Amino acid sequence: MRFDRLALLQLLADGRFHSGQQLAAQLGVSRGAIWKALKRIEQDFDLELQAVRGRGYRLEPALEFLQREQIRSALSPLARALLSGMEVHTSLDSTNRYLGQLAAEGAGNGQVVLAEHQQAGRGRRGRSWVSPLAQNLYLSLLWRFDFALARLSGLSLAVAVAVARALTRQTGIEAELKWPNDILFEGKKLGGILLEAQGESEGPCAAVIGIGLNLNMSPRQAAAIEQPWTDLRQASGQPVSRNALCVAVLDELVIALLAFAGSGLESFMADWRRRDALAGSAVRLRFSEHSITGRACGIDEQGALLLETSRGRQRYLMGEVSLRREPGRPEA
Repeated sequence: MRFDRLALLQLLADGRFHSGQQLAAQLGVSRGAIWKALKRIEQDFDLELQAVRGRGYRLEPALEFLQREQIRSALSPLARALLSGMEVHTSLDSTNRYLGQLAAEGAGNGQVVLAEHQQAGRGRRGRSWVSPLAQNLYLSLLWRFDFALARLSGLSLAVAVAVARALTRQTGIEAELKWPNDILFEGKKLGGILLEAQGESEGPCAAVIGIGLNLNMSPRQAAAIEQPWTDLRQASGQPVSRNALCVAVLDELVIALLAFAGSGLESFMADWRRRDALAGSAVRLRFSEHSITGRACGIDEQGALLLETSRGRQRYLMGEVSLRREPGRPEA
């Protein structure tokens, strides 16, 4: 007999022990079906499940699932008015890929897609994004603009500022921003942004804005991450509600997107400069077949990275930037 695995996970989400007999009775299935489902859940979602004879099963750590109506009711009146729809999925390959399909089919401005788990979460340049079940925030938002695609230059930086503001509002931490799309805390990666644009060169256009934030990951779950990382529990020293953080991020995103549509990066420059993780540092900017070194000098009004190089000050709108390697130290 098949049953909803999410219902089983929700019964175990409190992190306490539940006997197989209790779980079977609550879901109307056999104890054997419960045991088989839990083995599949461990495998499919990379969860740590404890089984103790005489006590039952428990998840470690406890999980907080996203609650669509709770999120919507807690949004600011402005965000509630401008976000046209919200979907919460147990598992998707990628929230950005799914929302990109909805956008191509005519989804309205302000459509939000959330997932508890991503099977193939994506970062920039096709990198994978580690996405354990109900531990982090995986969010994509569709926003439509009535101007040309070229005017979206710098949008990812405005989004990064909005996310940093939401983190300060919800947790009190002051995140750093690494051009073009990384959210850091004390030099370690806390989150990232993946922006994918579509539309006509002369307009209108749309952006699918993907945001991934680490909230509560075990070292085992994060073993595939190839750079220093952190999560909000470590950064803030306390548990952070996924639902409350989602509300804060969406509230700040709506404000930021309205401001960006009106005046571009202008209203974000001061906040970006205050949080710039690269300012004044010696960096290496990599392209597909070569790289260039220089000293980071911030960004300009179009979101370009400014580098002081042997040829003078140059501006770059693309590339992969890292701090230059010092003897005995890896690159960040």
